[in-house]
Amino acid sequence: LRQVAKGEVEKVKGIEGVSKNRRSLLPYGAVVLQEIMAAMQPSKIVVSAQGVREGFLYSLLDAAEQKADPLISAAEELALLRSRSVHHAHDLVDWTDKAFKAFGIDETVDEARYRHAACLLADIGWRAHPEYRGRQSLNIIAHASFIGVDHPGRAYLALTNAYRHDGIFNDAIAAEIKTLAPPRMLERARVLAAMMRVVYLLTAAMPGVMPRLKWESRGNGALALVLPASLADLYGERPAGRLAQLARITNRRLVLAVEGGPSISVK
Repeated sequence: LRQVAKGEVEKVKGIEGVSKNRRSLLPYGAVVLQEIMAAMQPSKIVVSAQGVREGFLYSLLDAAEQKADPLISAAEELALLRSRSVHHAHDLVDWTDKAFKAFGIDETVDEARYRHAACLLADIGWRAHPEYRGRQSLNIIAHASFIGVDHPGRAYLALTNAYRHDGIFNDAIAAEIKTLAPPRMLERARVLAAMMRVVYLLTAAMPGVMPRLKWESRGNGALALVLPASLADLYGERPAGRLAQLARITNRRLVLAVEGGPSISVK
C-alpha cells in the first residue's frame, strides 16, 4: 500500500493485470485508504470484489432478498439454468444432510453451506460429453462470479463436482485448485462426491426417488443403504461398486440392501 501511495505502481507484482488508464489513479486510492485506516484504526482489513455499484443494487432489494444467502441463491439459479432438475438438487441437499449425520461427519456452519451449494451445482455439466463433464463443471465453478464464499470454499465446490464426474480417486484432477483447500475440505469434497456417485446412479436425476433411499444402522456397526421393495430393480453390482468407493473413502462397513430382500456388504 505504501509503495502504491508513493506512486511506484509499476513495481507492484501483477500490475499488468490492471488497465493503464486505471493505474494512474491507484496512488490516490492508496492515500485515501491510508487516511481511512489511520482514522478508524481497524483490527483487520477485508478486501471485497464488490463496489459501489453492487452496493447500490443491493440497496434496491427488499428485506427478504437482502437476507438471502448469496452463494446458495447463485447456486440455485445455476441449477435452474443448467441442471436436469432443481428439485432433484434439493433432494440431494436433504439426503446428504441425513447422510452426513448417519456417518457422524461434523460440519461448521460454512461447511454445511458449501455442501448445500455443491449439491445444487452437482448436475450443471450433464449436457457436456462424459469425457469433459468434470473439467467443464470445475472451470464453471472456479470462475463463476459467486460471492459469500472464500477461496478454499470455492475449491471445495469445484473439486466436488469434478470428483463426482471423474472419480474420487483421480489424483490428476486440478492440482493447482487443490492447493487452495486444506486437507479437511479436500477429504470432504471426496466424501460428498462419492455420495453423489451413488445416488445419481440410483436416481438418474429424477426427483422424488432419493427421499426413499434410507440409511439404517446395523448391529455389526455397519451402515446400510436400504432401497424400498418397489425399487428392487436398482439393486445390483454397479451401485454396490459405487457404495464400495464410499466405504473406502469413509473407512466404514457399508451394506446395499433391499427392504425385506437381499443385501450385500461392500466392506
